[in-house]
Amino acid sequence: MTLPSKMTVVEISRFGGPEVLVPATAPVPVPGDDQILIQIAYAGVNRPDALQRAGNYAPPKDASPLPGLEASGHVAAVGANVTRWKVGDAVCALLPGGGYAEYAVTAADHALPVPKGMTLEAAAGLCETFYTVWTNVFMRGGLKAGERFLVHGGASGIGTTAIQLARLRGARVFATAGNPVKCAACERLGAEKAFDYRETDFVAAMRAEGGADLILDMVGGDYIARNLDALAMDGRLVQIAYLQGSKVTLDMMQVMTRRLTITGSTLRPQSHEAKATIARALEAEVWPHLENGAIAPVMDSTFDLADAAKAHARMESAANIGKIILKVAGA
Repeated sequence: MTLPSKMTVVEISRFGGPEVLVPATAPVPVPGDDQILIQIAYAGVNRPDALQRAGNYAPPKDASPLPGLEASGHVAAVGANVTRWKVGDAVCALLPGGGYAEYAVTAADHALPVPKGMTLEAAAGLCETFYTVWTNVFMRGGLKAGERFLVHGGASGIGTTAIQLARLRGARVFATAGNPVKCAACERLGAEKAFDYRETDFVAAMRAEGGADLILDMVGGDYIARNLDALAMDGRLVQIAYLQGSKVTLDMMQVMTRRLTITGSTLRPQSHEAKATIARALEAEVWPHLENGAIAPVMDSTFDLADAAKAHARMESAANIGKIILKVAGA
C-alpha cells in the first residue's frame, strides 16, 4: 500500500469549547516495531475528548496531541514485530490519541477484529466504552450474577454498554437517566428499572430494592455521598469520572461499619500490558456475543470529521442516547 505523507485531521486549536476543534493537515504517523497504522474509517467521540479539548486531560507524552481514543478501519502498515495483523485487515482499536484523523497508530495488541457482521461505523464505538466498562464493572468492581448493579448516565455510551454487559452476565440492572425517553431506552436494553434523576431519588429507590451491590458512577460531586447511602452492606462504588467535581467531604464511618469499598480508574494512563489484558478478555468473553447479536453498541448519531465541533456540542448537550461517531473522509 502506498501511503500519503500528509493527512487531514481535526486538531485542538486552543483550549475551550467545541468551536476550537478545527480541520488541519498533519504528517501521516509511522508505526513503531510493535504498532500498527490504521487507515481510519470512523472514530468514536468520548467525554475524555472534551476534557482534553478544554485543557483538563493532557495526552501521554508519547501520544498524538490530537483527540480521539477509539476508531475502526483497515490496517495500512505494520511494525517489524507485528505478526497478528496484516495490511488490509479490518480492525477496531483503542488509541492513545489521534483518532480524529485519516490515519492513527496504536499498539498492535490494543486492536481487535471488527466483529463478524458488524459495520465499521458501529465498530468505531466499541473499544473505549467496552474497555472501560469491562475493567471497571467486572475486573475492578467484581460484579457477579444475581447482584444489584446501578449505573448512572444509563443512556450514555458507557451506560448503554454497562446495562447490556451486566444483564448478559446475570446481574439485576438499574440505571439513572435524565428524562422518560432515556429511561425507556435503558429499560429496553435490559435495566429492570431506570430512574429519572430529576423526578426520583435514586438513593431511596435503590434502598427499596435492598441497596446496590455495585454502582458505576461518572457524575461525582454530591453523587459520591449519595452513592454510599445507596449501597448495600459490602457494596462497592467504582468512580470513572466526575462531571460534577472530584473533591467532596465524606463521613467514612459508614464505609467502615458497612464494609463498603470505594475504587475507580481511568483507562488512558494504564500500562500497555494492562490494556492488552483487557483486550484479550474482551475478545474471549464479549466479542462472541457481539457476533451473535446478543449485545450491540447503541448508536446515536454520525457526523463528518470536519464537523467534530458539532459532535462535541451534541455530546455536551446530553441529548444523545448511545455513541456519537465521526465519519472520516473517504470512509
